[in-house]
Amino acid sequence: MAESANWAFPASLQPSPDEAGFDLESALDAVVLLRAEIPEDAFTAPILGTERAGNGVVIREDGLILTIGYLITEAESIWLTTNRGTVAQGHALAYDQTTGFGLVLALGTLGVRPLARGSARTASIEEPVIVIGQGGRAHALKATLVAKREFAGYWEYVLDEALFTAPAHPQWGGAALVGEDGRLIGIGSLLVQEAVAGKTVDGNMFVPIDLLAPILDEMLKLGRPARPPRAWLGIYATEADGQVVVGGLVAGGPAERAGVKLGDVVTEVGGERVAGLAATFRKIWSAGPAGSEVVLTLSRRGAPSRVQVRSADRNDFLKKPRLH
Repeated sequence: MAESANWAFPASLQPSPDEAGFDLESALDAVVLLRAEIPEDAFTAPILGTERAGNGVVIREDGLILTIGYLITEAESIWLTTNRGTVAQGHALAYDQTTGFGLVLALGTLGVRPLARGSARTASIEEPVIVIGQGGRAHALKATLVAKREFAGYWEYVLDEALFTAPAHPQWGGAALVGEDGRLIGIGSLLVQEAVAGKTVDGNMFVPIDLLAPILDEMLKLGRPARPPRAWLGIYATEADGQVVVGGLVAGGPAERAGVKLGDVVTEVGGERVAGLAATFRKIWSAGPAGSEVVLTLSRRGAPSRVQVRSADRNDFLKKPRLH
C-alpha cells in the first residue's frame, strides 16, 4: 500500500463540497492514518510485515476507531495521525477474524467528529460513493459501487456479500466507503480486479458496515465476538476451474501436522463433494468449532488420499496486544 502523502488524485476525481449533500470536510477528517509495529517473531509478520500503515475511521466520540483487522493483528504499538496533524497512541481492542474488522481506541484526544454509520444493504449497484483515505480531499476518490457479491479469501475467509468499487484507491486498507448520505457503509480490505462494462479494471473490496452492529458490544467487552471460534486448518488455498488447490500451509498448523501437502486438491470435506473456495470453507466450519475433527479427501498427483485434521483456533497462534 502506498504510504507517501506527497501525491493527490486529479481534481476531477476528488469529491467536491458543492456536489456532496453532507459535511464533506467532517467526513474527511474522521479518517485517520494508522501505523502499527509488529514483533519480528509474530505469527503474521512473514506475510503482513512488521510495519503496517493504513487507515482507521473514528466512529465514536470517545475515540473508538474501526479499521481492517490485518493492520493491527499482533501490534506491539499503534500510532494515529489526523488530517490536522494531531498524533496519538492507539490501543488494539479487538479483532474479529470472521468479518475482518478491527477496533482501536485512541489514547489521546484526536479532536475530530466521528463518522456516522449507515447501511450497505440500501446501497445500489452503480451508486456513486466516495472512498476516503487519510489526507483530506487529495486522498479521497469519487467511485462507483460496481458489485455486491460473495467473496472468498485464500486465508480461510468468506463474506456472504462484500462490496466492490471502481476505480481503485491505492490506500485501501481501512479506508472509509461513504455513501451518498455521507454515512459509513464499508471498510476497505483489498485491491481486486472487477469486470466493469466488459472490461477488467482495478477496484477495491470493502467489508459492509452492517456486520459490525451485531458484534460491537462483544468485541469491546471480550476482544472478539462471543461466538465459538471457527475451525481453522492453516491452509492457503487457490481456486482453479472449480477445484480447490492447497497453495500454502502454515508451518506447524493443523493441516501440515495432519499430512496435507502443497498441491493437494481438496475434493471432499466430511465425505461430501465440494467445489470452490467458499463452499469448501463453509463445509469445514460446519464440522464444528475450533478443535473439531475435519476429514478431508484429497487428490494427490491423481491418487485419492484421506486425512483427518484436528482443527484449531487461529487466535491461539497470535501474539496478544499489551495492556496499557
